[in-house]
Amino acid sequence: MKFISPAYAIFLCITLIFYWGIAKQQNQKLWVIVISSICFYISFRQIQYFPIILAMILVNYWIGKLLLESQIIEYKEIQDRLGDDYFWRWLPRGKQQRQRVLIAGIFFNILLLVAAKYIPFIVSIFAPINPAEIQPLAVWLKTNFLPPLGISFLSFESAAYLIDVYKGSPATGNLLKYAAYKSFFPKLVSGPITHYHQFAPQLNNLRFPTIERLTEAGWLIASGAIKKTLIADNLAIFVKLVFDPNNLDRAGSIDLWLAIFAYGLQLYLDFSGYVDIVLGTAILFGVNLPTNFNFPYLSTSIADFWRRWHISLGNWLRDYIYFPLGGSRLGLARTCLNLFLLMLISGLWHGADWGYIVWGAIHGIALVIHRLTQTLSERVAPLARFWQSSLGNICGWFSTQLLVCVAWIWFRLPNLSYSNLVFQHLWGYPRDAQFATKIYVESLKLADSQMLLILIGITLAMMFAYLLDRVLKLNFNWHLKLTLIPLCLYVVWLLSPAESLAFIYFDF
Repeated sequence: MKFISPAYAIFLCITLIFYWGIAKQQNQKLWVIVISSICFYISFRQIQYFPIILAMILVNYWIGKLLLESQIIEYKEIQDRLGDDYFWRWLPRGKQQRQRVLIAGIFFNILLLVAAKYIPFIVSIFAPINPAEIQPLAVWLKTNFLPPLGISFLSFESAAYLIDVYKGSPATGNLLKYAAYKSFFPKLVSGPITHYHQFAPQLNNLRFPTIERLTEAGWLIASGAIKKTLIADNLAIFVKLVFDPNNLDRAGSIDLWLAIFAYGLQLYLDFSGYVDIVLGTAILFGVNLPTNFNFPYLSTSIADFWRRWHISLGNWLRDYIYFPLGGSRLGLARTCLNLFLLMLISGLWHGADWGYIVWGAIHGIALVIHRLTQTLSERVAPLARFWQSSLGNICGWFSTQLLVCVAWIWFRLPNLSYSNLVFQHLWGYPRDAQFATKIYVESLKLADSQMLLILIGITLAMMFAYLLDRVLKLNFNWHLKLTLIPLCLYVVWLLSPAESLAFIYFDF
Protein backbone atom coordinates (compact mmCIF):
# COMPACT_ATOMS: atom_id res chain seq x y z
CA MET A 1 0.00 0.00 0.00
CA LYS A 2 1.54 3.28 -1.08
CA PHE A 3 1.38 6.18 1.35
CA ILE A 4 0.32 8.53 -1.42
CA SER A 5 -2.61 6.71 -2.95
CA PRO A 6 -6.41 6.52 -2.73
CA ALA A 7 -6.05 3.10 -1.07
CA TYR A 8 -4.04 4.56 1.79
CA ALA A 9 -6.51 7.45 2.18
CA ILE A 10 -9.42 5.00 2.46
CA PHE A 11 -7.48 2.76 4.85
CA LEU A 12 -6.58 5.75 7.03
CA CYS A 13 -10.15 7.03 7.14
CA ILE A 14 -11.57 3.63 8.11
CA THR A 15 -8.90 3.18 10.80
CA LEU A 16 -9.61 6.63 12.26
CA ILE A 17 -13.36 5.92 12.34
CA PHE A 18 -12.72 2.78 14.40
CA TYR A 19 -10.07 4.52 16.52
CA TRP A 20 -12.06 7.61 17.51
CA GLY A 21 -15.64 6.59 16.77
CA ILE A 22 -16.01 2.99 17.89
CA ALA A 23 -13.13 2.31 20.29
CA LYS A 24 -13.93 4.06 23.58
CA GLN A 25 -11.41 2.59 26.01
CA GLN A 26 -7.62 2.72 25.74
CA ASN A 27 -7.25 -1.03 25.19
CA GLN A 28 -9.75 -0.89 22.34
CA LYS A 29 -7.77 1.91 20.68
CA LEU A 30 -4.57 -0.10 21.10
CA TRP A 31 -6.23 -3.06 19.42
CA VAL A 32 -7.22 -0.79 16.52
CA ILE A 33 -3.59 0.28 16.14
CA VAL A 34 -2.30 -3.29 16.24
CA ILE A 35 -4.87 -4.75 13.84
CA SER A 36 -4.60 -1.86 11.36
CA SER A 37 -0.80 -2.12 11.48
CA ILE A 38 -0.99 -5.84 10.68
CA CYS A 39 -3.23 -5.09 7.70
CA PHE A 40 -0.89 -2.31 6.60
CA TYR A 41 2.18 -4.55 6.75
CA ILE A 42 0.46 -7.40 4.95
CA SER A 43 -0.52 -4.98 2.17
CA PHE A 44 3.15 -4.88 1.13
CA ARG A 45 2.86 -8.60 0.33
CA GLN A 46 5.35 -9.56 3.02
CA ILE A 47 3.06 -11.68 5.14
CA GLN A 48 5.76 -14.37 5.24
CA TYR A 49 7.89 -12.04 7.36
CA PHE A 50 5.19 -11.16 9.85
CA PRO A 51 6.24 -13.97 12.25
CA ILE A 52 9.65 -12.30 12.48
CA ILE A 53 8.06 -9.01 13.52
CA LEU A 54 5.82 -10.85 15.98
CA ALA A 55 8.78 -12.70 17.47
CA MET A 56 10.67 -9.42 17.85
CA ILE A 57 7.76 -7.88 19.74
CA LEU A 58 7.20 -10.85 22.07
CA VAL A 59 10.86 -11.55 22.85
CA ASN A 60 11.79 -7.92 23.54
CA TYR A 61 8.71 -7.48 25.74
CA TRP A 62 9.69 -10.58 27.72
CA ILE A 63 13.35 -9.52 28.02
CA GLY A 64 12.25 -6.08 29.18
CA LYS A 65 10.23 -7.70 31.96
CA LEU A 66 13.24 -9.84 32.94
CA LEU A 67 15.37 -6.72 33.19
CA LEU A 68 12.76 -5.13 35.39
CA GLU A 69 12.44 -8.13 37.67
CA SER A 70 16.19 -8.61 38.08
CA GLN A 71 16.97 -5.09 39.28
CA ILE A 72 16.62 -3.46 42.69
CA ILE A 73 13.18 -1.88 42.37
CA GLU A 74 12.34 1.20 44.39
CA TYR A 75 8.59 1.18 43.78
CA LYS A 76 6.98 0.22 47.07
CA GLU A 77 4.05 -1.64 45.60
CA ILE A 78 6.36 -3.91 43.62
CA GLN A 79 8.62 -4.43 46.62
CA ASP A 80 5.63 -5.54 48.66
CA ARG A 81 4.53 -7.93 45.93
CA LEU A 82 7.96 -9.51 45.51
CA GLY A 83 8.81 -9.81 49.20
CA ASP A 84 12.10 -9.58 51.07
CA ASP A 85 13.24 -13.12 50.25
CA TYR A 86 13.04 -12.41 46.52
CA PHE A 87 14.93 -9.15 47.00
CA TRP A 88 17.83 -10.62 48.97
CA ARG A 89 18.08 -13.60 46.65
CA TRP A 90 18.65 -11.29 43.68
CA LEU A 91 20.71 -8.62 45.44
CA PRO A 92 24.18 -10.23 45.43
CA ARG A 93 24.16 -10.88 41.70
CA GLY A 94 21.57 -8.41 40.45
CA LYS A 95 23.92 -6.29 38.35
CA GLN A 96 25.63 -9.25 36.72
CA GLN A 97 22.30 -10.93 36.05
CA ARG A 98 20.89 -7.80 34.41
CA GLN A 99 23.96 -7.39 32.23
CA ARG A 100 23.60 -10.94 30.97
CA VAL A 101 19.92 -10.43 30.20
CA LEU A 102 20.68 -7.16 28.37
CA ILE A 103 23.47 -8.73 26.32
CA ALA A 104 21.18 -11.62 25.39
CA GLY A 105 18.47 -9.18 24.30
CA ILE A 106 20.81 -7.06 22.19
CA PHE A 107 22.36 -10.19 20.68
CA PHE A 108 18.90 -11.45 19.76
CA ASN A 109 18.05 -8.22 17.91
CA ILE A 110 21.40 -8.07 16.13
CA LEU A 111 21.21 -11.75 15.17
CA LEU A 112 17.70 -11.28 13.83
CA LEU A 113 18.79 -8.22 11.82
CA VAL A 114 21.83 -10.02 10.40
CA ALA A 115 19.84 -13.13 9.51
CA ALA A 116 17.08 -11.10 7.86
CA LYS A 117 19.22 -8.60 5.97
CA TYR A 118 22.91 -9.51 5.66
CA ILE A 119 23.07 -13.20 4.74
CA PRO A 120 23.62 -12.57 0.98
CA PHE A 121 26.35 -10.01 1.75
CA ILE A 122 28.12 -12.35 4.18
CA VAL A 123 28.01 -15.21 1.66
CA SER A 124 29.44 -12.92 -1.07
CA ILE A 125 32.39 -12.06 1.22
CA PHE A 126 33.35 -15.73 1.38
CA ALA A 127 32.71 -16.32 -2.32
CA PRO A 128 36.45 -16.00 -3.32
CA ILE A 129 37.24 -19.08 -1.20
CA ASN A 130 35.30 -21.30 -3.58
CA PRO A 131 33.95 -19.20 -6.46
CA ALA A 132 32.52 -22.13 -8.39
CA GLU A 133 30.09 -23.07 -5.61
CA ILE A 134 29.71 -20.04 -3.34
CA GLN A 135 29.49 -17.29 -5.98
CA PRO A 136 26.32 -18.68 -7.67
CA LEU A 137 24.75 -19.04 -4.22
CA ALA A 138 25.64 -15.44 -3.36
CA VAL A 139 24.11 -14.20 -6.61
CA TRP A 140 20.96 -16.25 -6.09
CA LEU A 141 20.54 -15.03 -2.50
CA LYS A 142 21.03 -11.40 -3.50
CA THR A 143 18.42 -11.77 -6.24
CA ASN A 144 15.80 -13.70 -4.28
CA PHE A 145 16.44 -12.73 -0.67
CA LEU A 146 14.42 -9.62 0.25
CA PRO A 147 14.75 -8.39 3.86
CA PRO A 148 11.56 -7.72 5.81
CA LEU A 149 10.34 -4.14 5.60
CA GLY A 150 11.24 -2.09 8.64
CA ILE A 151 13.61 -4.64 10.17
CA SER A 152 16.47 -2.13 10.60
CA PHE A 153 14.30 0.45 12.36
CA LEU A 154 12.56 -2.15 14.52
CA SER A 155 15.90 -3.64 15.61
CA PHE A 156 17.28 -0.26 16.70
CA GLU A 157 14.07 0.63 18.52
CA SER A 158 14.07 -2.71 20.33
CA ALA A 159 17.70 -2.38 21.40
CA ALA A 160 17.04 1.17 22.64
CA TYR A 161 14.09 -0.04 24.70
CA LEU A 162 16.13 -2.74 26.42
CA ILE A 163 19.04 -0.40 27.14
CA ASP A 164 16.69 2.26 28.51
CA VAL A 165 15.08 -0.29 30.81
CA TYR A 166 18.51 -1.50 31.93
CA LYS A 167 19.47 2.08 32.80
CA GLY A 168 16.37 2.51 34.95
CA SER A 169 13.44 3.44 32.73
CA PRO A 170 10.36 1.41 33.70
CA ALA A 171 9.61 -1.61 31.56
CA THR A 172 6.06 -1.96 30.35
CA GLY A 173 3.85 -4.58 31.86
CA ASN A 174 1.27 -4.16 29.10
CA LEU A 175 2.00 -6.33 26.08
CA LEU A 176 -0.77 -4.70 24.06
CA LYS A 177 0.67 -1.22 24.60
CA TYR A 178 4.16 -2.42 23.67
CA ALA A 179 2.80 -4.12 20.54
CA ALA A 180 0.98 -0.91 19.57
CA TYR A 181 4.24 1.03 19.99
CA LYS A 182 6.28 -1.39 17.92
CA SER A 183 3.72 -1.88 15.16
CA PHE A 184 2.28 1.67 14.87
CA PHE A 185 1.88 1.64 11.09
CA PRO A 186 2.89 5.23 10.21
CA LYS A 187 6.43 4.64 11.53
CA LEU A 188 6.56 0.87 11.08
CA VAL A 189 8.49 0.71 7.81
CA SER A 190 10.98 3.61 7.93
CA GLY A 191 10.72 5.32 11.28
CA PRO A 192 11.50 7.81 12.62
CA ILE A 193 13.17 5.77 15.36
CA THR A 194 11.02 6.41 18.42
CA HIS A 195 11.70 5.56 22.06
CA TYR A 196 9.02 3.64 23.91
CA HIS A 197 9.16 6.12 26.78
CA GLN A 198 8.43 8.96 24.33
CA PHE A 199 5.56 7.15 22.69
CA ALA A 200 3.72 5.19 25.40
CA PRO A 201 2.82 8.06 27.79
CA GLN A 202 0.89 9.73 24.99
CA LEU A 203 -1.44 6.73 24.86
CA ASN A 204 -2.52 7.28 28.46
CA ASN A 205 -4.47 10.47 27.78
CA LEU A 206 -5.67 10.34 24.19
CA ARG A 207 -7.90 13.19 23.08
CA PHE A 208 -9.35 13.95 19.70
CA PRO A 209 -7.12 16.59 18.03
CA THR A 210 -8.28 20.19 17.92
CA ILE A 211 -9.07 21.84 14.60
CA GLU A 212 -5.63 23.47 14.67
CA ARG A 213 -3.90 20.10 15.14
CA LEU A 214 -6.07 18.45 12.49
CA THR A 215 -5.13 21.22 10.08
CA GLU A 216 -1.45 20.80 10.93
CA ALA A 217 -1.77 17.07 10.25
CA GLY A 218 -3.38 17.70 6.87
CA TRP A 219 -0.75 20.31 6.04
CA LEU A 220 2.10 17.92 6.84
CA ILE A 221 0.54 15.16 4.74
CA ALA A 222 -0.09 17.53 1.81
CA SER A 223 3.38 19.09 1.93
CA GLY A 224 4.98 15.67 2.23
CA ALA A 225 3.05 14.48 -0.82
CA ILE A 226 4.26 17.52 -2.80
CA LYS A 227 7.88 16.92 -1.79
CA LYS A 228 7.64 13.28 -2.77
CA THR A 229 5.55 13.19 -5.93
CA LEU A 230 6.07 16.58 -7.54
CA ILE A 231 9.77 17.04 -6.85
CA ALA A 232 11.51 13.85 -5.69
CA ASP A 233 9.81 11.50 -8.17
CA ASN A 234 10.47 13.85 -11.08
CA LEU A 235 14.12 14.22 -10.10
CA ALA A 236 14.25 10.42 -9.90
CA ILE A 237 13.55 10.16 -13.63
CA PHE A 238 16.73 12.07 -14.45
CA VAL A 239 18.80 10.33 -11.77
CA LYS A 240 17.73 6.88 -12.93
CA LEU A 241 18.55 7.63 -16.55
CA VAL A 242 22.06 8.87 -15.80
CA PHE A 243 22.93 6.23 -13.20
CA ASP A 244 21.57 3.35 -15.24
CA PRO A 245 24.51 0.90 -15.49
CA ASN A 246 24.01 0.80 -19.26
CA ASN A 247 24.46 4.57 -19.47
CA LEU A 248 27.29 5.23 -17.04
CA ASP A 249 30.04 4.92 -19.66
CA ARG A 250 28.18 7.31 -21.95
CA ALA A 251 27.44 10.03 -19.40
CA GLY A 252 29.81 12.98 -19.31
CA SER A 253 31.21 14.72 -16.25
CA ILE A 254 28.55 17.44 -16.43
CA ASP A 255 25.78 14.84 -16.54
CA LEU A 256 27.23 12.99 -13.56
CA TRP A 257 27.55 16.13 -11.45
CA LEU A 258 23.99 17.10 -12.25
CA ALA A 259 22.78 13.60 -11.36
CA ILE A 260 24.72 13.63 -8.08
CA PHE A 261 23.17 16.91 -6.96
CA ALA A 262 19.76 15.80 -8.21
CA TYR A 263 20.02 12.58 -6.22
CA GLY A 264 21.00 14.47 -3.07
CA LEU A 265 17.87 16.59 -3.40
CA GLN A 266 15.73 13.60 -4.40
CA LEU A 267 16.82 11.59 -1.36
CA TYR A 268 16.19 14.46 1.04
CA LEU A 269 12.80 15.40 -0.40
CA ASP A 270 11.76 11.75 -0.66
CA PHE A 271 12.65 10.88 2.93
CA SER A 272 11.58 14.17 4.51
CA GLY A 273 8.34 13.96 2.51
CA TYR A 274 7.76 10.50 3.97
CA VAL A 275 8.47 11.79 7.49
CA ASP A 276 6.04 14.68 7.01
CA ILE A 277 3.30 12.23 6.05
CA VAL A 278 4.16 10.02 9.04
CA LEU A 279 4.13 12.95 11.48
CA GLY A 280 0.83 14.19 10.05
CA THR A 281 -0.75 10.74 10.24
CA ALA A 282 0.42 10.29 13.84
CA ILE A 283 -1.19 13.58 14.85
CA LEU A 284 -4.52 12.23 13.60
CA PHE A 285 -4.14 9.47 16.21
CA GLY A 286 -3.30 11.96 18.96
CA VAL A 287 0.40 11.02 18.91
CA ASN A 288 3.46 13.21 18.32
CA LEU A 289 6.51 11.55 16.79
CA PRO A 290 10.03 13.04 16.79
CA THR A 291 11.09 15.23 13.89
CA ASN A 292 13.77 13.81 11.61
CA PHE A 293 15.14 16.72 9.57
CA ASN A 294 16.21 20.30 10.23
CA PHE A 295 17.31 21.82 6.90
CA PRO A 296 20.42 19.58 6.61
CA TYR A 297 21.57 21.10 3.31
CA LEU A 298 22.15 24.41 5.08
CA SER A 299 24.69 22.87 7.47
CA THR A 300 28.09 24.56 7.70
CA SER A 301 29.98 21.49 8.93
CA ILE A 302 29.72 17.74 8.62
CA ALA A 303 28.98 17.44 12.36
CA ASP A 304 26.19 19.98 11.95
CA PHE A 305 24.88 18.00 8.97
CA TRP A 306 24.52 14.89 11.12
CA ARG A 307 22.71 16.87 13.78
CA ARG A 308 20.18 17.88 11.11
CA TRP A 309 19.94 14.79 8.85
CA HIS A 310 17.98 11.72 9.94
CA ILE A 311 17.96 13.10 13.47
CA SER A 312 16.42 10.04 15.12
CA LEU A 313 19.15 7.77 13.70
CA GLY A 314 21.89 10.25 14.61
CA ASN A 315 20.60 10.47 18.17
CA TRP A 316 20.41 6.69 18.42
CA LEU A 317 23.98 6.25 17.21
CA ARG A 318 25.18 8.95 19.60
CA ASP A 319 23.38 7.60 22.66
CA TYR A 320 23.85 3.86 22.15
CA ILE A 321 27.13 3.59 20.20
CA TYR A 322 29.22 6.76 20.54
CA PHE A 323 28.74 7.39 24.27
CA PRO A 324 29.25 3.72 25.31
CA LEU A 325 32.48 3.68 23.25
CA GLY A 326 33.71 6.57 25.36
CA GLY A 327 32.47 9.50 23.34
CA SER A 328 34.93 12.39 23.61
CA ARG A 329 35.97 11.61 27.21
CA LEU A 330 39.02 9.46 26.46
CA GLY A 331 41.23 11.85 24.52
CA LEU A 332 41.41 13.13 20.96
CA ALA A 333 42.69 9.93 19.34
CA ARG A 334 39.96 7.79 20.90
CA THR A 335 37.33 10.40 19.98
CA CYS A 336 38.39 10.26 16.34
CA LEU A 337 38.32 6.47 16.36
CA ASN A 338 34.85 6.49 17.92
CA LEU A 339 33.54 8.91 15.29
CA PHE A 340 34.93 6.77 12.48
CA LEU A 341 33.46 3.55 13.91
CA LEU A 342 30.14 5.32 14.44
CA MET A 343 29.81 6.18 10.76
CA LEU A 344 30.98 2.73 9.63
CA ILE A 345 28.12 1.26 11.66
CA SER A 346 25.76 3.83 10.14
CA GLY A 347 26.85 2.83 6.64
CA LEU A 348 26.46 -0.88 7.31
CA TRP A 349 23.05 -0.31 8.93
CA HIS A 350 21.80 1.34 5.74
CA GLY A 351 22.57 -1.58 3.49
CA ALA A 352 24.38 -4.86 2.98
CA ASP A 353 26.87 -3.83 0.31
CA TRP A 354 30.38 -2.41 0.12
CA GLY A 355 29.18 0.91 -1.22
CA TYR A 356 27.37 1.69 2.04
CA ILE A 357 30.52 0.89 4.00
CA VAL A 358 32.53 3.25 1.77
CA TRP A 359 29.85 5.92 2.25
CA GLY A 360 30.08 5.48 6.01
CA ALA A 361 33.88 5.58 5.91
CA ILE A 362 33.85 8.84 3.94
CA HIS A 363 31.58 10.45 6.52
CA GLY A 364 33.68 8.98 9.32
CA ILE A 365 36.87 10.47 7.88
CA ALA A 366 35.07 13.78 7.39
CA LEU A 367 33.94 13.82 11.04
CA VAL A 368 37.51 13.05 12.15
CA ILE A 369 38.89 15.91 10.04
CA HIS A 370 36.22 18.22 11.44
CA ARG A 371 37.11 17.26 15.02
CA LEU A 372 40.84 17.80 14.35
CA THR A 373 40.10 21.15 12.72
CA GLN A 374 37.91 22.12 15.65
CA THR A 375 40.65 21.20 18.12
CA LEU A 376 43.23 23.20 16.14
CA SER A 377 40.88 26.18 15.98
CA GLU A 378 40.63 26.18 19.78
CA ARG A 379 44.39 26.70 19.91
CA VAL A 380 44.83 29.07 16.97
CA ALA A 381 42.77 32.21 17.44
CA PRO A 382 42.94 33.49 13.80
CA LEU A 383 41.64 30.13 12.54
CA ALA A 384 38.76 30.24 15.01
CA ARG A 385 37.87 33.77 13.92
CA PHE A 386 37.89 32.66 10.26
CA TRP A 387 35.40 29.82 10.84
CA GLN A 388 33.15 32.19 12.76
CA SER A 389 33.19 34.80 9.99
CA SER A 390 30.75 35.03 7.07
CA LEU A 391 33.45 33.82 4.66
CA GLY A 392 34.21 30.89 6.96
CA ASN A 393 30.53 29.94 7.11
CA ILE A 394 30.29 30.06 3.31
CA CYS A 395 33.41 27.92 2.93
CA GLY A 396 32.11 25.49 5.56
CA TRP A 397 28.72 25.25 3.85
CA PHE A 398 30.20 24.71 0.38
CA SER A 399 32.77 22.10 1.45
CA THR A 400 30.20 20.23 3.57
CA GLN A 401 27.58 20.02 0.85
CA LEU A 402 30.17 19.09 -1.78
CA LEU A 403 31.43 16.23 0.38
CA VAL A 404 27.91 15.06 1.24
CA CYS A 405 26.82 15.05 -2.39
CA VAL A 406 29.94 13.27 -3.66
CA ALA A 407 29.52 10.63 -0.96
CA TRP A 408 25.98 9.99 -2.22
CA ILE A 409 27.61 8.29 -5.24
CA TRP A 410 28.33 5.16 -3.16
CA PHE A 411 24.94 5.40 -1.47
CA ARG A 412 23.09 5.49 -4.79
CA LEU A 413 25.36 2.93 -6.47
CA PRO A 414 26.48 0.54 -3.71
CA ASN A 415 28.08 -1.73 -6.33
CA LEU A 416 31.69 -0.50 -6.19
CA SER A 417 32.37 -1.12 -9.87
CA TYR A 418 29.62 1.38 -10.79
CA SER A 419 30.26 3.95 -8.07
CA ASN A 420 34.03 3.99 -8.65
CA LEU A 421 33.42 4.45 -12.38
CA VAL A 422 31.26 7.51 -11.68
CA PHE A 423 33.92 8.96 -9.38
CA GLN A 424 36.63 8.43 -12.02
CA HIS A 425 34.54 10.25 -14.64
CA LEU A 426 33.76 13.36 -12.58
CA TRP A 427 36.45 15.47 -14.25
CA GLY A 428 36.95 16.07 -17.96
CA TYR A 429 35.01 13.08 -19.25
CA PRO A 430 33.06 13.82 -22.47
CA ARG A 431 29.48 12.70 -22.92
CA ASP A 432 28.26 10.55 -25.76
CA ALA A 433 26.21 12.60 -28.24
CA GLN A 434 23.52 9.94 -28.55
CA PHE A 435 23.29 9.77 -24.76
CA ALA A 436 22.66 13.52 -24.56
CA THR A 437 19.93 13.27 -27.19
CA LYS A 438 18.28 10.33 -25.45
CA ILE A 439 18.35 11.89 -21.99
CA TYR A 440 17.73 15.58 -22.54
CA VAL A 441 15.85 15.75 -25.83
CA GLU A 442 13.77 12.57 -25.92
CA SER A 443 13.21 11.73 -22.24
CA LEU A 444 13.33 15.01 -20.32
CA LYS A 445 12.78 17.57 -23.08
CA LEU A 446 15.18 19.81 -21.19
CA ALA A 447 18.71 21.07 -21.80
CA ASP A 448 21.38 20.38 -19.20
CA SER A 449 21.45 24.10 -18.40
CA GLN A 450 17.72 23.99 -17.66
CA MET A 451 18.24 21.00 -15.36
CA LEU A 452 20.91 22.99 -13.53
CA LEU A 453 18.49 25.89 -13.11
CA ILE A 454 15.88 23.52 -11.69
CA LEU A 455 18.33 22.21 -9.10
CA ILE A 456 19.39 25.74 -8.18
CA GLY A 457 15.73 26.74 -7.93
CA ILE A 458 14.96 23.88 -5.52
CA THR A 459 17.97 24.83 -3.39
CA LEU A 460 16.92 28.49 -3.29
CA ALA A 461 13.39 27.44 -2.34
CA MET A 462 14.78 25.51 0.65
CA MET A 463 16.83 28.55 1.67
CA PHE A 464 13.73 30.74 1.37
CA ALA A 465 11.75 28.29 3.52
CA TYR A 466 14.52 28.39 6.13
CA LEU A 467 14.51 32.20 6.07
CA LEU A 468 10.76 32.32 6.66
CA ASP A 469 10.65 29.58 9.29
CA ARG A 470 13.83 30.01 11.33
CA VAL A 471 14.99 33.59 10.76
CA LEU A 472 11.79 35.61 10.33
CA LYS A 473 9.71 33.14 12.41
CA LEU A 474 6.83 33.40 9.94
CA ASN A 475 4.33 30.61 9.54
CA PHE A 476 0.98 30.19 7.83
CA ASN A 477 -1.94 30.32 10.25
CA TRP A 478 -4.20 27.31 10.40
CA HIS A 479 -6.99 29.04 8.44
CA LEU A 480 -4.69 29.55 5.43
CA LYS A 481 -3.29 26.01 5.72
CA LEU A 482 -6.81 24.60 5.78
CA THR A 483 -7.56 26.47 2.56
CA LEU A 484 -4.35 25.34 0.85
CA ILE A 485 -4.55 21.63 1.74
CA PRO A 486 -7.17 20.72 -0.92
CA LEU A 487 -5.27 22.76 -3.51
CA CYS A 488 -2.00 20.97 -2.69
CA LEU A 489 -3.61 17.54 -2.90
CA TYR A 490 -5.26 18.46 -6.20
CA VAL A 491 -1.91 19.59 -7.62
CA VAL A 492 -0.36 16.30 -6.49
CA TRP A 493 -3.11 14.33 -8.21
CA LEU A 494 -2.86 16.46 -11.36
CA LEU A 495 0.91 16.79 -11.85
CA SER A 496 2.51 13.76 -10.22
CA PRO A 497 4.31 11.25 -12.49
CA ALA A 498 2.22 8.47 -13.96
CA GLU A 499 3.90 5.90 -11.70
CA SER A 500 4.63 6.95 -8.13
CA LEU A 501 7.85 5.42 -6.84
CA ALA A 502 8.31 3.70 -3.50
CA PHE A 503 9.99 5.71 -0.79
CA ILE A 504 13.76 5.25 -0.98
CA TYR A 505 14.20 4.46 2.72
CA PHE A 506 11.79 1.54 2.44
CA ASP A 507 14.86 -0.35 1.18
CA PHE A 508 16.72 0.21 4.43
